[in-house]
Amino acid sequence: MAGMTNRGKALVLDYYFRQQGTLPSAFYLALVTSAQVPGPDTNVLGDLTQIAVGNGYADGGYSLAPNTTDFDVLTEDDPNDQAILMIKDIIFTASGGSIPASGNGARYAVLTGPHATPGSRAVYFYWDLVSDRSVAVGVQLQVKDLEADLTE
Repeated sequence: MAGMTNRGKALVLDYYFRQQGTLPSAFYLALVTSAQVPGPDTNVLGDLTQIAVGNGYADGGYSLAPNTTDFDVLTEDDPNDQAILMIKDIIFTASGGSIPASGNGARYAVLTGPHATPGSRAVYFYWDLVSDRSVAVGVQLQVKDLEADLTE
């Protein structure tokens, strides 16, 4: 399951049509537990429980630049009345211990904005990873084929 938050919708419309605020200089893909389920009404990363940091996972997640490398596919799909944006495959490698460093594994991935305080970062999109994900030292946690879609 993937979805766009209402906050994400409002920010995209505000940036594009009203040219309000500063366009994000970066985005972040954060991993969160199942303690709170992200949904349309999720506003900021602090509304969710991020996995424990360390061992290859940084506070706030993986940094993505707003470009065609990190957001590598954009498709206009007229038969299905949607546009699809894909994020490049992200790899977290557990080093010095497991990911997460402690506690519950990652159940959801969320795309956030660039606020300096990770908990205050606006959540744009969220994806269900289907089950809790944890990896042991030396193993990679891959997040692949994440699609952000806008559908009429």
